[in-house]
Amino acid sequence: MKTKRNLTTGQLTGLSITESLGITPLINAGGPNTRHSGSRPRPETIRAMEAMSEVFVQMDELLIAAGERIAELTGNEAATVTSGASGGMVVQAAAAMAKDDPDRISQLPITDGMPNELIIQKGHRFIYDHLYLAPGARFVEAGGPDGCTIYEVEAAITARTAGFIHLESPFKNVGAVPLPDLAELAHSHGLPVLADCASMLPPRENLTSYTGQGADLVSFSGGKAVRGPQSTGFLVGKPEWIEYARLNNAPNPGVTRAQKVSKEEIAGLLAALEAFVSVDEEAETRKYREQMNFIVDQIAEIPGMTVEVKHNYDHYIPQAVVTFNDQWRGPSTSEIVTRLKAGTPRVFAADGQGPSNVMWIDPLNLQEGEVEIVAEQFRIILIEAASGR
Repeated sequence: MKTKRNLTTGQLTGLSITESLGITPLINAGGPNTRHSGSRPRPETIRAMEAMSEVFVQMDELLIAAGERIAELTGNEAATVTSGASGGMVVQAAAAMAKDDPDRISQLPITDGMPNELIIQKGHRFIYDHLYLAPGARFVEAGGPDGCTIYEVEAAITARTAGFIHLESPFKNVGAVPLPDLAELAHSHGLPVLADCASMLPPRENLTSYTGQGADLVSFSGGKAVRGPQSTGFLVGKPEWIEYARLNNAPNPGVTRAQKVSKEEIAGLLAALEAFVSVDEEAETRKYREQMNFIVDQIAEIPGMTVEVKHNYDHYIPQAVVTFNDQWRGPSTSEIVTRLKAGTPRVFAADGQGPSNVMWIDPLNLQEGEVEIVAEQFRIILIEAASGR
C-alpha cells in the first residue's frame, strides 16, 4: 500500500493534499457545479474564516447580526444564513408550515394538524425540489409541463395549503404564472411565496428583484458566483417570514438541526458578499467575455458544430457555448465531457440539464493561464471527436 503524506506536517498546498489522498485535481471550466467542488472561495472569504476561528460566540447572536448585515448588503428588508441554497429550501418549507409555533416546529416532519401542502407549477418541478418535502410537506401540482394559468394555481388552493413554490432557473419550463401574479394570489390568501433562485447571481440586481416582485422568502447560494463557503446560502425576504425561517433553522432544535453552519462559514459568507456587491460587474463581464472569445476562436472552424459566446438568462456570465448540428459525426456531448475529464490535465466542461447537443465552458473558476490550457484541451478533444476517433 502506498504511504500517504501526513497532513499535519510540512507545507501544505492543494496539490500536496490531493496527492496525499491519491486523487487527481481538475481544472473547473464547467462552472460552480457542486459535484466538481463548486466555486473558488475569494481570498476575503478565506481570511475571514481563519480570523473567525480565533473566537467563540453565541450562535443565535451571530446569526441575527449576520442576517442584518446580509440584508444591508443585499438591499433587502431582512435575511438569514442557511446551509446552502438547498438548505434554504428545507427551511422555507418548515417556516411555511410551522411559522413561530414551538409545538409545530418540534413536531416536524410530522405534519398532523397543520397545513402541509405546497403548490408548485408542473413546469417548475426540478431535480432538487424534493428538498421542500424533507420537513414533511407534500406537493400539489398545478398546470402541465407546457404551461400553467393563474386559475389552475388558484384551483389548487385548499385549507391544507401552506405556501407556493416559485423557481428561477435556466432550466425551468416556459409558460408559468409570472412571479408578481403568483405573489398577488398568494398574499390574497395570506400565504407565502417561496422562491428558489440558487444560481441566479449575477446579475447583482437579482438580489432584490424577486423580493421586489413579491416573493416572501428567496433562497440564494453563498457559494457559486458569490464565492463564499460552498456549504453556505442565505434567505432574503419579509421580516416576518425571515424570523419564521430563523426559528425553524439550526442551531435551534427541529427538523433542520443537521443543517448547521459554522461561525467560520458565516464570517466567510459575509466577507464574500461584501466583495461580491462591490465588484464592477461591467468590468467583470468584459473579462469573462474576452476569455470566452479566445476559446471560441480556437475551435470555431471545427466542422459539425457552431460555437458562440452567450450571456443571457440561461447563461449567468459569458460562456462559450458549443451546439452540435446535424453534420456532427462525433460522439455525444456527455462522451466529450468524459474525455475531457480523463485527459491530462483533467478538465471539467458542462453539458448540464439543457439540450443533449449542447455543452459549454464557464470562466468563473478559471485562474490565470488556465483559459489557454482549457482552449487547447478542448480543441484537441473536439478535433479527434470530429474525425470519428
